Amino acid sequence: MRILIVEDDRKIADHLSKGLREAGYAVDKVGDGEDGLDFGLNNDYDAAVLDLMLPSKDGLGILEQWRAEGVKTPVLILSAKRSVDDRVRGLQAGGDDYLTKPFAFTELLARVQALIRRSTDTSEPTRLSYGGLTLDLLSREVMRDGERFELQAREFSLLEYLLRNAGRVVSKTMILEHVWDYAFDPQTNVVDVLVCRLRNKVDRDFDEKLIHTLRGAGYVLRKEAK
Repeated sequence: MRILIVEDDRKIADHLSKGLREAGYAVDKVGDGEDGLDFGLNNDYDAAVLDLMLPSKDGLGILEQWRAEGVKTPVLILSAKRSVDDRVRGLQAGGDDYLTKPFAFTELLARVQALIRRSTDTSEPTRLSYGGLTLDLLSREVMRDGERFELQAREFSLLEYLLRNAGRVVSKTMILEHVWDYAFDPQTNVVDVLVCRLRNKVDRDFDEKLIHTLRGAGYVLRKEAK
């Protein structure tokens, strides 16, 4: 899941970014209104957290233009403006929820998760499984056929992404965007290195391999054909 933060207060933005990444989300963070508008128009996000008072372009203007251009990303407005009229204006401009500052991160996280659930019309699973491989999103426990693995944060994020797309090919660019959450040189080998590390943990000691490389296309999590 990928989230956009548009917030010019660096302390708040860093706090949000850190917390959301620890919760397993990929995050893009910008502090300028025009940049926020551009990021929202040109990238796909599962949710956005948007401040209203921003340099160069205010949050309401961003929201209105996003909606006019057909951007359907669920938006949580985060603002120091606390009046009922301010909340109404934010929601009427296209916001999906409104949270005032100061705020508790746990509440913001719960609201973001609720927005994503509503927009996808699905319940967020707490456990992902495929081919005897199980990943628990709450305890962060990873097991395969009863054997437990200790994964580093990036390895966990990659495995989660592969499990969410089991049976579908994901390209290096897709992995870079969802696991690292910012643009890398597409020629870099960081994806290959990370896939190799993950494969050594979840595939090495098993006869049936689950993580496969498709040359020139990317990677896929699938059972081997019999």
